[in-house]
Amino acid sequence: MNTQKGTGLYYKDGLRDGIPIGLGYFSVSFGMGILAASKGFSALAALIMSATNLTSAGQAAGIEVIGEALLKSGGALVFSLLTAGELALAQLVINLRYSLMAVSLSQKLSPRFGSGHRFLASAFITDEIYAVGVTRKGDIEPRYWYGLATVPYFSWALGTLCGALAGNILPGAVGSALGIALYGMFLAIIVPPARDNGAVCFAVCVAAALSCLMFYLPFFSFLSAGFRVIICALAAACAAALRSPVEAEK
Repeated sequence: MNTQKGTGLYYKDGLRDGIPIGLGYFSVSFGMGILAASKGFSALAALIMSATNLTSAGQAAGIEVIGEALLKSGGALVFSLLTAGELALAQLVINLRYSLMAVSLSQKLSPRFGSGHRFLASAFITDEIYAVGVTRKGDIEPRYWYGLATVPYFSWALGTLCGALAGNILPGAVGSALGIALYGMFLAIIVPPARDNGAVCFAVCVAAALSCLMFYLPFFSFLSAGFRVIICALAAACAAALRSPVEAEK
């Protein structure tokens, strides 16, 4: 554990730093809410999902898996062991990067970050919150971290609720148009690193090609959305690792 002197930052400092993240999260989660409504979620169910699952890619995959289960059961959510396993495995693959972020972030936590604080703080690790926290000089205090997570957390949940409510009352064409914002966020995430790094570009292209094949070819019709995500992610990662291995530091 890093034992340097704390940063002296307070809850209000984290709150201020989290406002820009929260504004971005609201617009993106609005699209998430529309997606949830289109898959048969009620506004309350969409809100609960966002309040307990602070991850955009993981939540999008979860909505697809649960949406398929709702469709097959005629609107009554009935989970089979296969569907539950698919959902859990998809979340593990998609959100595995957060464990690496947590390891990195743990080196900057102050001595006041006990086990209880660590478990609670881990629920708020996202790409953007992690990036702001890890670039702060000195140790991270619990009060600062909770302040940093407050606005993004509530913005994500509120945006999803507003999107789900809008998705239930807006015409289908308008809802579909607003739902594009969600995919625009994913493009904004992958395009910059893919442009600067050939290995990332290769992984993105492989994943996209496999996803298209599995969606359009009848041979893969037995695969559900969750398993398609899992297979594409693992296959693209393995292909990129074989093509562009990272040499261990001497």
